[in-house]
Amino acid sequence: MKKTDWPIRWDLLLRYRLIEIIALWEGRLTTNHICHSFGIGRQQASKDINTYLRELAPDNLVYDRHLKGYVPSPDFSPAVTTGHASEYQDLLARQTSLSDTFESLDISLPDSTIVRGPQRLVRPEVMRAAVTATRHGRVMKAEYASLSPAGVSQRTLEPHTLVCVGQNWHLRAWCDSNREFRDFALSRFRGKPETIRQRSRHTSQHDDDWNRQVSLIMVPDSRLNTVQQEIIAADYDMRDNRLELLTRAALAPYVLSGLGLGADSRHPDPMVQQLELANEEQLGIAESARERAIKAVAGL
Repeated sequence: MKKTDWPIRWDLLLRYRLIEIIALWEGRLTTNHICHSFGIGRQQASKDINTYLRELAPDNLVYDRHLKGYVPSPDFSPAVTTGHASEYQDLLARQTSLSDTFESLDISLPDSTIVRGPQRLVRPEVMRAAVTATRHGRVMKAEYASLSPAGVSQRTLEPHTLVCVGQNWHLRAWCDSNREFRDFALSRFRGKPETIRQRSRHTSQHDDDWNRQVSLIMVPDSRLNTVQQEIIAADYDMRDNRLELLTRAALAPYVLSGLGLGADSRHPDPMVQQLELANEEQLGIAESARERAIKAVAGL
């Protein structure tokens, strides 16, 4: 994604991104895509396309009279997107989610569906307190339910970041009780958390694991045969059967859990695990932190 030299309004950026995503992944863009998605007239939609071509990416699209729409040029290069399929998939997911709420919504994307598990309950008063504390660097006092040891206790937290892992959200915060930075699932807060005026003394700058970058080297499970390993390598676009994932040390356990690697890094069935972590000993991730992250993802 290229950096532009001039600021773009948020609403315009969303429309320019839609232009690129639809053109690249569907191969044909019309003003109807923009009209239906944003509820604007055809004249404004046409103006958006022309402005995109004039000021952002003059060589990205050409008009095809036969298809009656814009198609990607041979020299297409993303200007406001990354060009990854996940962006189009996210668009499909948003359409499905909105269509569940607004039955009459039609933004002219192909039919798709999302397989979702049960959502953890996050109450509005909890979310508002978490947002206020992280945004303004304030201390948050709250009751928090823990399974180990089981029970509810009063916590004084200094949050710095909201983190989404799959469909679950947690708060990265300094905990006065434990005297360290930990992750707190938003669904586990009880009562009405209170954000007080006291400024946080422990910020993200003091969170060593948050600021430390680690490289996860993933390889196909060595128990698979050569053909199976080649298939897995192609799935993840590996180079020389290796995939490097850069992430914060604090988030590495969640990345590993999302790839099916438990606390012991090995599933009995290689057809299920499919991947291995090749540089585990070099990471320096505390086993306790990894186990907590695995349990948080599993809802334990």
